[in-house]
Amino acid sequence: MSDDVVDTLDLDTKARLLAGQDMWSLPGVPAIGLRPIVMSDGPVGVRGVRWTADDPSLALPSPTALAATWDPSLARRAGRVLAAEARRKGVHVLLAPTVNLHRSPLGGRHFEAYSEDPYLTASIGTGYVRGVQDGGVAAVVKHFVANDAETERFTVNNKVSGRALRELYLAPFEAIVKDARPWGVMAAYNQVNGVTMTEHGHLLNDVLRGEWGFDGVVVSDWLAARDTVRAALGGLDVAMPGPATVYGPALAEAVRAGVVPESVVDDAVRRVLRLAARVGALGGEPPLAPDGEDGVALAREIAGRSFVLVRNAPVCGTPALPLDPAQGLRVALLGGAARDARILGGGSAQVFPARVVPPLDGLRAALPEGAVTYAVGADPGDELLVAGAGFALRAVCRDAAGRVLGEERMPDGMVQWLGDLPAGVERAALHAVEVTGTFTPRESGAHLFGTKGVGAFRLVVDGRTLFDGEQGADHADPFEAFLGSPVERGRVALEAGEAVEVSLTYVVAEPAGAPIEAVGFCLLHRDPERDAEELLAEAVAAAASADAAVVVVATTERVESEGFDRSTLALPGRQDELVAKVAAVNPRTVVVVNAGSPVELPWRDDVAAVLLGWFPGQEAGGALADVLLGVCEPGGRLPTTWPARLADAPVTRVAPVAGELAYEEEVFIGYRAWEKARATPAYAFGHGLGYTDWSYESLGIDRGATAAATARVRVRNTGSRPGREVVQIYLAVPPGDEAARPARRLAGFASVEAGPGEAVEAVVALDPRAFEVWDDEAAGRRRIPGTYTAEAGRSIADRRLTAPVEVP
Repeated sequence: MSDDVVDTLDLDTKARLLAGQDMWSLPGVPAIGLRPIVMSDGPVGVRGVRWTADDPSLALPSPTALAATWDPSLARRAGRVLAAEARRKGVHVLLAPTVNLHRSPLGGRHFEAYSEDPYLTASIGTGYVRGVQDGGVAAVVKHFVANDAETERFTVNNKVSGRALRELYLAPFEAIVKDARPWGVMAAYNQVNGVTMTEHGHLLNDVLRGEWGFDGVVVSDWLAARDTVRAALGGLDVAMPGPATVYGPALAEAVRAGVVPESVVDDAVRRVLRLAARVGALGGEPPLAPDGEDGVALAREIAGRSFVLVRNAPVCGTPALPLDPAQGLRVALLGGAARDARILGGGSAQVFPARVVPPLDGLRAALPEGAVTYAVGADPGDELLVAGAGFALRAVCRDAAGRVLGEERMPDGMVQWLGDLPAGVERAALHAVEVTGTFTPRESGAHLFGTKGVGAFRLVVDGRTLFDGEQGADHADPFEAFLGSPVERGRVALEAGEAVEVSLTYVVAEPAGAPIEAVGFCLLHRDPERDAEELLAEAVAAAASADAAVVVVATTERVESEGFDRSTLALPGRQDELVAKVAAVNPRTVVVVNAGSPVELPWRDDVAAVLLGWFPGQEAGGALADVLLGVCEPGGRLPTTWPARLADAPVTRVAPVAGELAYEEEVFIGYRAWEKARATPAYAFGHGLGYTDWSYESLGIDRGATAAATARVRVRNTGSRPGREVVQIYLAVPPGDEAARPARRLAGFASVEAGPGEAVEAVVALDPRAFEVWDDEAAGRRRIPGTYTAEAGRSIADRRLTAPVEVP
């Protein structure tokens, strides 16, 4: 952007351009042809400026699922589809992807990041960013940096050595900046070594811009910018959200006071205008998005490709999966999550799809009528959920006199308006919101109703007032406190199929000077509680009379979500007991694990098959049916190590002590730490079975003029079905160097496809960083000479071939 344009703007206008004008946008300047720049959360979909189910969005599988495909080209296709979604919703900037690392399995937002390995994270993230920006939409890579847990996330000081920062936590950002040229990076809430990331001049100015050549915009995480002068001098371009922000008038005043040079503001404005030009918000027409593919079909494809088959034992001489429907197959489908699918994680990554295909619907659609018998067996949790199935609701906004200001349809019981209200509703006039409509139960019995939120509520069901009073905040994290915790308010006996009226009135109130004009609360519901032993007995009876039992186990939003970390890896409720009892009566018991990150599976060796399904997005059921019935192969490989028990995991500390969290493990996280401890997990990094077998026949190394090298691996499909193999190359350090460095690291991978008996060659470029370490004293990378060993295989624990790699 030329200096001429910036020079035409007065100081107040320039400062205003660096501050959110509302929750999701930067202001326009018509005089220079600048339109407002609209942002939206991702990464599984594009929510848009309305956080409501009345504005549906495509919901792709979770980032852990996308990473489990080990396919950057598939990630690019996902990005392109989301770019088209963004254009459809008038969004210019997608706040994604999240490329923080799986430092510990207890990280509450684990599902929103890709992997424990920086190389795999960078590869998937690069594909995603390229895809989004192919469509003329900016990708904002987040959360820069070391934002790897949720406990005290707004204030925690993460103490990280220079080497660990460079070799692990900064590495995905660096690779994506250099290879995909993202147009934005988000500065995180946390501190790194005593400096808040929105003010971290060394990492933002010296490293990100100076060393890596980043020319995009640095935007704060929402409410992360706290000090005008320190943020401006530290390299933060944009403070979000608005209108209450440390930039805008406060920044202009800082310039006039002589504490922030106007040149700093000018440089930030140039970057914002460059962003506007890139996304089509400045001057001419926006860039055309590439021809889009069917997003629903892609959601199903990614889900199927992401499922990781970690166990597939023989039953009557053949593998348990795939199931053969040709012989009148009878399937018992069990588990609360089989009927009410958990498709995505909780928090700001949530979107509201127009439809969700749960496993029950997907399997029934794929098999003849009557082939599938369903029983709950055990619910994932006993908490109330957002009112959904059977409810027909609308939100009515009223002023203090009770007059209707506006209303909108509500496909579920959640109101979550962040700076954007229904048409015709002004925040100053809004006094109360009534969620009203009908509920038609699918079961007879005592239905539970409740509320979630902070403020005054009145809940009426079938003419009976269940609650009329105040509900307070009970969580230190502002995001969690905004919506509060679910609270049961009463039970009402209802008959299946008979509609009743329901109403939840919320009096809108917020503290004076609140930074966000937000309205958020939920109507909650839970079907009648039945005797747990009776439910288990029904499931066992169904399993005993079926050819195969498929049990879907899951976490809940109270287990995996933004705003808090986990304290256990155990599945909630009595799901483990359900699996054990079913496995005892049906030898072909298949367990589908519907979780975004690792959970303990104490029965894993007692069932025939275990399929890790992540949070599989809106097409969950169709994709699951495809994999179970062999229409497609489960193509996933583990992007993170799966422990047998939490106690076995090498890194479990996520809670700060006196405000500080020391990354004492240095560069040893994930499989690096498991190997250092000589410990064996339940399932190793990179592990995943398909429906065919592979032999590894040869490994050759092509050397270039530098330390760079290429591996050529010949593999053969020795099974009876076509298949896809992810060939992984690990680089083992020279003998005697294991104490100073991880014994081996992922240095490259490639996917190949082959028919039965067919041989193919995978060509894998080895990451030059695998031969280097970061030297804190020299403040740079140093290549370590010696004889390395390239190891080709199916996972870090299943390495088939080796070849030396000499590094001078």
